[in-house]
Amino acid sequence: MKNPQLEPSELTVNRKALLVNLDQNVYGTFAEIGAGQEVARHFFKAGGAAGTIAKSMSAYDMKFSDEIYGKASRYVSRDRLQQMMDHEYDLLIKRLHESRGDDTTFFVYANTVAAASYSNNKNCHGWMGFRYQIAPNTPPNDIIIHVRMLDKTPSGQQEALGIAGVNFIWAALVYYNDMSEFVPSLLHHLDNSRIEVDILEFHGPDFGDVENRVVSLQLVEHGLTNAVMFGPDGGVLQPSEVLYKKSLLVERGSFRPITHVNVDMLSSAGAQFMQEDTVQGEEVLALLEITMKNLLAGGKDIDYADFLARVDAINCMGYHVLVSNYMEYYRLSAYFRRYTQKMIGIVLGINHLQEIFKEDYYDDLDGGILESFGRLFKANVKLYVYPMKGSGYNSYITGKTDAPLTAMSAGFSDDMLITADNLKVKSTLRHLYAYLLENHYIEPVVGANQQHLNIFSRDTLQKIMDGDKTWEEAVPKQVVELIKSRGFWGYAKNDTQPPESE
Repeated sequence: MKNPQLEPSELTVNRKALLVNLDQNVYGTFAEIGAGQEVARHFFKAGGAAGTIAKSMSAYDMKFSDEIYGKASRYVSRDRLQQMMDHEYDLLIKRLHESRGDDTTFFVYANTVAAASYSNNKNCHGWMGFRYQIAPNTPPNDIIIHVRMLDKTPSGQQEALGIAGVNFIWAALVYYNDMSEFVPSLLHHLDNSRIEVDILEFHGPDFGDVENRVVSLQLVEHGLTNAVMFGPDGGVLQPSEVLYKKSLLVERGSFRPITHVNVDMLSSAGAQFMQEDTVQGEEVLALLEITMKNLLAGGKDIDYADFLARVDAINCMGYHVLVSNYMEYYRLSAYFRRYTQKMIGIVLGINHLQEIFKEDYYDDLDGGILESFGRLFKANVKLYVYPMKGSGYNSYITGKTDAPLTAMSAGFSDDMLITADNLKVKSTLRHLYAYLLENHYIEPVVGANQQHLNIFSRDTLQKIMDGDKTWEEAVPKQVVELIKSRGFWGYAKNDTQPPESE
């Protein structure tokens, strides 16, 4: 379908539906189960639906749904969505391809949704899928999204879902080759207080060049969600499924690249975390988190190649990756609390501990720093603080006049170990820090490998870029091999070998 080149203000929800209906080459099926019947209604209401809709159906009853699509372990799931698209597209091709396949691009729009009701007002979410041909007589492509509906009322959620569905179909038909238009268009005539999109994936022969991890990152960039997650295999994950009822151990960093010290932080803190009374016997998920601010460091735009290199390096170590827009740890904790009430351990270094004690970070909270810590620690959260050598701390603190915690005034030498126990605090925060430490909200990490304490990602990255081979000593073997084989961070360009003798 051609882009009509209209101004955004002219592309109302009704106008989008009408323009799709008027395109005689686009023809297909709407299949909506659960609370998602609003999308087809927009196309019928716009007029001219006979030119677009071969069939519209809603199997609201579970038994009817099972008879049509087969059994499913969960009705609002990706598996059920896939069953729906498979069944409906096969029928469409079987019944209509011979008569109009040469000049028609067939599609199936499907959704399965759980919205608010009298008996349920939590976990209101849904899956939408669009299977379609971009040209006649070609294999189909799939686009899949997962949404969370945030309105408080069933009618509000249904309205928002209907708009989001029309936006989704319009984007698939018009912006399929332009992600800079596709992603933000999903929230046209909506905002992120009503709908959150936390998964968007493209599959099929016409999307071979689309990197779904970059698309996921763009969801965060454009404010459609605040966090996205990737599995150790590099696949995009639905956070609600992965985090559900798990104890979580989270380490924030740049991971540019992941180094021995990053791994030691997680393993040392993890050993203590596993001994917590509320964690023993529970399933624990370790996450490495990168913030959007970190990805934007050094420029206004994200370097997607750099982002993928970080994720690949972390994944090759077997870890999950979370990319979030939560700068404050209390907001990150609140995000996790959507999905689990189990214990959360946050692993951080002395430098990050410094940052969370800066009072001006919490000017937007009426209760300031006290409110932030109240939110952070109210529900079984603990900070595990990894030690630092005096030399590293002195390098970090140089030029900082606003550091709320200090080691220098305690007389630490470069070789001495700075821990959460012996760190000094400015007078106005002394009692708060002592309270958190004594009540074990802040826990010093013990058993750290002191051979790794002088390793910093920024120094390792510079060595890679400079062609200094000593960078390999700071990085796990698997990551070394990956960086070399993929040429990450300029390795291939700067790693020059002596010429062979003639």
